[in-house]
Amino acid sequence: MQTATSYLGFRLPHPFVASASPLGWDLDAIKQLEDGGCAAIVLPSLFEEQITLASEGRIRHMDALEGEWKSALTAYPPEVAYRLTPTEYAEHVARVKRAVSVPVVASLNGTTPESWLTFSRVIEQAGADALELNLYEVITNFDISGAAIEHQIVQVVKELKQFLRIPIAVKLSPFFASPGNLARQLDHAGADGLVLFNRFYQPDIDTASISVVPQVELSTSAELLLRLRWMAILHGRVRPSLGLTGGVADPNDGVKAILAGADAVHLTSAILKHGPTYFAEMRRGLESWMEEHGVERLDEARGRLSLKEAIDPAAFERANYIRVLQSWKPAENTGGTS
Repeated sequence: MQTATSYLGFRLPHPFVASASPLGWDLDAIKQLEDGGCAAIVLPSLFEEQITLASEGRIRHMDALEGEWKSALTAYPPEVAYRLTPTEYAEHVARVKRAVSVPVVASLNGTTPESWLTFSRVIEQAGADALELNLYEVITNFDISGAAIEHQIVQVVKELKQFLRIPIAVKLSPFFASPGNLARQLDHAGADGLVLFNRFYQPDIDTASISVVPQVELSTSAELLLRLRWMAILHGRVRPSLGLTGGVADPNDGVKAILAGADAVHLTSAILKHGPTYFAEMRRGLESWMEEHGVERLDEARGRLSLKEAIDPAAFERANYIRVLQSWKPAENTGGTS
């Protein structure tokens, strides 16, 4: 049976990709990811704030050394807290490319179509096979409309496509009024891939110290359903490759992603929990499912449960919403009266 897939123009032996994680900073760990069987590697992000601070001494147009901005920037990590400087990041990309044979995807994390994007050319010259653009931002300015934010995201992609030859994948948040419309705009802007979805990292509140506490929790299968829903909606209706990330905890989750329409399935939490050899386990689980269901080629299964052939996808979604609400039943009372 054939588990091969195409993603960002690359022919991969299977769909399971190592997404951005702390493992991507260490060359030995990266080699273990390849030895463990990953089909491609996405490196951790270099942040817009790092690049502008190194090149201009500013973060979001604010000088950290000026008194009026100092308090506004205290929440940001100091420059020394980042694992690599921008120059060192480019050097890291070059070292990784020399060390592994699978496609290497670099990552930029930012929010504006400004001069920091020109650093993508440095990353391309360092040898990255593709670039994942992570446009994560929580909009707290009430004067900025959703349409303005979408326009800005699309402009970032248009600008990058003017001077990059390598493929660009856009990692999206689910928090848009019409994700499908934004996906189509990014398609027209030239994006080569869409990755669903960026996790919405939220700090907690420590009631003892009365402070905000940033923390990261590994994802679980409980996060998968939102991603499956939009993967199924987008499959076959936009040109870019579709990657699914978040909530894939085991091989069965991986199969679900394929059935919804994913071209690639990105893994972080499962690998941090089980180690790089879990890629081989994911592939074996996929092959076992294909054999059980008589599927010879992965393309035969991809998108089988998508909405590509639905006459009215909106009606289908509405119907399922109603059915879900009606599916709940109270548990039977197996005990006696009290």
